[in-house]
This record gives sequence, structure tokens and C-alpha cells, in this order.
Amino acid sequence: MKATSLRLWLPACLMCWGLLGACASLPNVNELGARLDAADAPSVHGKNGELSAARTKALFTKRYTKNTLDLQQQAALEEAATGVPLIAGNKTTLLFDGPQTMSEMLKAIEGAKNSINLETYIFDQDGMGMKFADALIERRKAGVAVNIIYDSVGTIGVPKEFFQRMRDAGISLLEFNPVNPAKLSGDSWKINNRDHRKVLIVDGRIAFTGGINISGTYSKSSLFRSRNKASKGEDDVGWRDTHIKVEGPAVHAFQYLFVRQWTSQDRADLIDADFFPNPIIAGDKVVRVIASDPGGHFEIFKAYNLAMQEAKKSIHLTSAYFVPDKQTVEALKAAARRGVDVKIVLPGVSDSGLVFHAGRSFYDELLESGVKIYQLKLAVLHAKTAVIDGKWSTVGSTNIDTRSFMHNSELNVVVLGDAFGNEMERAFQEDMRDSVQITLEQWRDRPWLDRMKEWAAQLTNYWL
Repeated sequence: MKATSLRLWLPACLMCWGLLGACASLPNVNELGARLDAADAPSVHGKNGELSAARTKALFTKRYTKNTLDLQQQAALEEAATGVPLIAGNKTTLLFDGPQTMSEMLKAIEGAKNSINLETYIFDQDGMGMKFADALIERRKAGVAVNIIYDSVGTIGVPKEFFQRMRDAGISLLEFNPVNPAKLSGDSWKINNRDHRKVLIVDGRIAFTGGINISGTYSKSSLFRSRNKASKGEDDVGWRDTHIKVEGPAVHAFQYLFVRQWTSQDRADLIDADFFPNPIIAGDKVVRVIASDPGGHFEIFKAYNLAMQEAKKSIHLTSAYFVPDKQTVEALKAAARRGVDVKIVLPGVSDSGLVFHAGRSFYDELLESGVKIYQLKLAVLHAKTAVIDGKWSTVGSTNIDTRSFMHNSELNVVVLGDAFGNEMERAFQEDMRDSVQITLEQWRDRPWLDRMKEWAAQLTNYWL
């Protein structure tokens, strides 16, 4: 079995075996929203601490547009629900697809002077993985502190010698929740809880996150996806993904979350470095860095659903693995019925047949309510993004599925404002141009074999 298949199947199989149906549940965001209606004004932090009420009001006044999402109200609701403040003074760069992202991350690594912290689900021993490993080793030899968290399931097929080479060079590595219980430092085997984050932090001043793992698979741009697919193998199909680069005070939030994740594993100390240098104003973007963990407070789930509930104009989602819970389905249906333009770009081909068919089991009720569904052609969709009313945007590692919301450690950045929202809209429109719309009529005319696959896959929704 391929390593990619093991990465997708192992957590689900072991969870089914271990939990025997004892399922937790997501919080009721409808009830939460009702309780938060009178939420106070949001708090916004800058490089020198919390901004005054007057400066906060001015920030939101610049970003206010009638007949769309009330950003100040949304920000207040989101903070009350997640406990995470906004951070001002940042520069955000949308990275569209793998080659652009890999280039920017390698450039940041090669320019590191003090520290590099990398957290990734997959770190493959292929051409791209070796390129990153070599760059990290070179920086460590130059005296830069290098710390890496890699997920045990995500790297299940990678030879241990690949990581040992980096350890021998002085890099500190942590295997997150080892599959092999003999490697545990404590007495809790949390095989189903995975670290799905993709985070790179350099010198405490530049941070990256999104959907792209350290693997050559993600370096094949969808912009160059095969025009002669029939003559090429599965490994030649391009992947469509999205990342974001953040500079400014918000990088400290990324750094804090990395340190917290490291210490949660009860392992050796991080290599000492100046992880929190004095922040500088890098731009005018207001962001919120939201992380969620298994057994936590479902921060990302709450942020997503509150934004969809508050949408006035549009909800444009791109989701690699789409197996939504009932609340998310109802939020999308309700938005479409109140006249919101709800469009979702989903995979037309996938690296996980089970997840693919489970997601398609929701198409009928979504289409019937007025949600528009598009399937990306040729490329394997791996992006996880949303833009709501053109001014609430998020990029991160979180899929719209129960696994991401409940069982994985995930991280998303929320960016407020029209400027970044317009960039997100342009990327979304490009994906739509490369997609085929699924209509209700044609969907109900699909083969019975497909219906049976969807029914069977839907039985496993909780574990996907």
C-alpha cells in the first residue's frame, strides 16, 4: 500500500477499532451565536500591545461596506467564541500553488539568521524533501536554531535515516504522537490525534501556513497540469493548493502556537534562540491566527460557522476534503435560501476515494437549497480556503470535515478587509474557470453504482 494511502486510512481504521462508537460532538454554534449577539467590541493588538478603542474603531470604519458582513460585529463574535484577539500591522502575501510557495519558503530558510521552526504533516524523502532538508542542515551548521515537528502518520513511509541525517546535523526533531507506542514518552497513546498543521516560522518575523506539505507532490503546479492526462500516470497529475505568507506582529502568535505544540509532547527542550524579537509594523492587514486541537474548544469550527451565519452577500469555499457535519450543511443551505451566493469548489479527482464519495453524499441537499457546486478538473485539489462577502478570508490547513474540526491539530489565518478579499476572490474565480458546475438535474441522473459508493462512504463520516 502506498504511503499516501496509509496516511489517509490509518487514523480512521485505528479510531474505529479503539473508540467503539464513543463519539464526541461539535458545539452548537447556533446557540453560541445567539448568546454572543451582545458581544463587546473586538480587541485588536499591535506591536506595542492592545490598541485604543478609537484606533480600533478607525480600523473597522475603513473596512466597512453596507449590505455585506459587518466586520466589527463579526470580529467581536469571533473573539468571544474563540478567545483569540485580532492583530494589526501585518503584511500578507497569498501564495497560489506549490512552486510559488516552495520558492518563497526556501528563500526564507536560506536567509534565516536566528531560528527556523517547521511544523508539517508530511515531510517526504523525495527531491523536494531533500532540498528542504539540505537547506535546513546548512542553516543549522551556520548556527541557526532549527526545530522540526513532523506527524508520525503523515511520514509513515519515510525512512528513519532521512530524519536521522538531520538529527546528526544538530537539528532538533519531534515525531508527533508516534504510531509506535514504544516511542511514547508518556503513557497516553493518542493515535487518532494528528498534527495536520503546515507552519514555517523564520527568525520570528516571517510565517507561512496553508495546505502545502514538504513533498514533491505539491510542487507540481495546477497551472501546468497535464493536457495529455491519458498518457501520463497518477504521479504526473498536478496539485492545486494555497498558502499564505505573514510578516509583522502576528508572527509571534504562530511562534507561541509552535512552542505550545512542542511542549505538549513532553519532549526535550527546543534549541535556544530569540523566538520573539521585537515586532515591527510590516503592513496594514488585520489578522487572527486561530489554532485548534483535539479535545479543545473547536476554535476554527466556530469561526467558520459564525462567518457563514453572518454572511450577507457571498460564501466562496474551496475544500480539498469535504465531509461536512450537519451544522455546516445547514449553515450553507440557510445562507443560500436567504439569497447569499454560495459557491463551493470541490475535487473532481482525489487522492482519497472514501473521502471523495463521502463528500458527494451531501451534494443533493446542498444543490436543492441553491448552493452551487463546482468540481475542479484534472488537478488534485488540496487547498483549504474561504472568502465571505469579499472581506472575511481564511487560509490554512483545515478541511471542512469532522476529522479536521475534531481530531487534528490545525491552524488557520483569518484576514479582514477588501484588499486581501479581492485577491482571494480572483483566486476563487480562477478555480471556477478550471471547474465544471454540477447541476441538480445531472446529479440526480448519476449512476446507481456511484450512489451506493456515497451511501457506504457516508457511514464513516465521523472518522473522516
